[in-house]
Amino acid sequence: MLIITADDYGKTRHATDNILKCFSSKRITSASAMVFMEDSERAASLAFHTSLEMGLHLNFTLPFSACNMPLKLREHQNRVVSYLAKHKLSQIIYNPFLADSFKFVFMAQQEEFMRLYGRYPDNYSGHHHMHLCANVLASKMLPTGARVRRTFTFGPGEKNPFNRLYRLILDIYVFQRYISTDCFFSIAPVHNYERLQNVVKRAIKENIEIEVHPENIKEFEFLLSDQYQKLMNSVHSGCFRHLVSK
Repeated sequence: MLIITADDYGKTRHATDNILKCFSSKRITSASAMVFMEDSERAASLAFHTSLEMGLHLNFTLPFSACNMPLKLREHQNRVVSYLAKHKLSQIIYNPFLADSFKFVFMAQQEEFMRLYGRYPDNYSGHHHMHLCANVLASKMLPTGARVRRTFTFGPGEKNPFNRLYRLILDIYVFQRYISTDCFFSIAPVHNYERLQNVVKRAIKENIEIEVHPENIKEFEFLLSDQYQKLMNSVHSGCFRHLVSK
């Protein structure tokens, strides 16, 4: 099964509108919504008129852009954003001094999603994939048994041994506690059509998620192309809600 997830729904009006255009053209099967962003309210109201599956795209790295943000939430998020931006290794090191801030920011986003969409998220992912950072996983914030995005899938030689080991540990943790896909890829670079063909072929026997960003003009144009549609038609597509525990 092939899941095509459009990230950053609600981030901006441009991102929202391009995602909805892709869904109406049957080029994506799922979306991940950002809350407390400039277009989050409008995006949620528009989603009610569609059958688009909606996950929560947790944001720990990009300052919230909605108006009238609660001061306490902004303060906690600023601490988290500053910490994760300091160094790439910050995401793999648990910071006990920020445990309360991470939890506060997570709970606020989940509650805001439920207020906007009237239900729990269909799945969880993260902006810059920080839903899998040490502070989130160690605190067990994500509900056990939830559908959660795994780490990127890479082939032999694409990453150094330490990076591959780290990703393997994360994936084992995800598979033990949550429901996820067998593999996860980015649609970029869209010009490498042979790579995308090989990724899509894997969806014949495996559950594959491909991440797309329709706000990116190159990705948006490719998603609406006949070439991409031909790829989509070659395999069965579905949503996170179709995944079952193994």
